[in-house]
Amino acid sequence: MIITIGGLPGTGTTTISKLISKKYGLKHVCAGFIFREMAEKRNMGLQEFSKYAEEHPEIDREIDERQIELAKEGNIVLEGRLAAWMLMNNNIEPTLSIWLKAPPMVRCKRISNREKQDIEKAMLDMVEREKSEKKRYNEIYNINIDDLSIYNIVIDSSVWNIEGVFNIICECIDNLNPM
Repeated sequence: MIITIGGLPGTGTTTISKLISKKYGLKHVCAGFIFREMAEKRNMGLQEFSKYAEEHPEIDREIDERQIELAKEGNIVLEGRLAAWMLMNNNIEPTLSIWLKAPPMVRCKRISNREKQDIEKAMLDMVEREKSEKKRYNEIYNINIDDLSIYNIVIDSSVWNIEGVFNIICECIDNLNPM
């Protein structure tokens, strides 16, 4: 089973991915963790590293190639904004592709709480990061991150709590047609 979970920062992708991974005994790989790890190795913050990545497309390519290789092994939850796109562009069909969304202020409040930073700073950082990512994804892969047509399920994570989102996804997984 290969499940992709994508969404903009603050939509709950990491929380949901971990829960799905645990329940179904799947490996969890998070592109965001890989990105953060690469930023730390270069002693850069996320914003600074995002700007750096705009000038160094090999950063995104390395992250995406790692995800593709891991997906080939199967039994995985791939978490990342481009996870479903990378698989599709490499002729790997996920069992289920999910996109989580939420309004900007909801996401900003979640990020502010998680990062323990003031809401104005969280909003500025979030907007800047998303702008940088959107630019990189379009320039490197010609992907419009706003195109959700490749996803089997799009869930607004501001409508339900974590348990509700998790239950919706589990219901979908449990009722998949056999391949």
